[in-house]
Amino acid sequence: MSDTAAPGPNGEGQQAPSIVINAQYLRDLSFENPRAPDSLLQQSAAPEVGIDVDVKARQLGEETFEVVLVLKVQARTAGEVAFLVEVEYGGVVTIRGVSQDIMAALVLIETPRMLFPFARAIVADATRDGGFPPLLINPIDFTEVQRRKAAEAEAAAQAETAGNA
Repeated sequence: MSDTAAPGPNGEGQQAPSIVINAQYLRDLSFENPRAPDSLLQQSAAPEVGIDVDVKARQLGEETFEVVLVLKVQARTAGEVAFLVEVEYGGVVTIRGVSQDIMAALVLIETPRMLFPFARAIVADATRDGGFPPLLINPIDFTEVQRRKAAEAEAAAQAETAGNA
């Protein structure tokens, strides 16, 4: 998206839709290798890897948002934890020229999609630096992540309503 003005219905300039990443940062990084050095010596089979993804966002200003991509990766070998990586990778974005009805999608889906490659590289580097082959996480469908979060929130609200009845 660009930052240029587009002619409006009356010919005057309007702000064209844009997403600008003002800053990116690593908020938190944790790598655990609880069985080292044994886990490094016994790498005969590929571990079972589970990945949890979450997106958190908060509004900082009228058009400015903080978006934090949270990745939790756990690898298990023979039922024991081989390694655990937790990453919180954030960005401050300014979104202009869009209607409120699509703002949430840009904040919770498009922005994490732009931040993901950087968080993915951090996970790959951490696993490599921890003595394992670099873990390259497949691309994430952030639309599906938001659908699941909405469904979980709806189920929790229904359970609370049923519990209060």
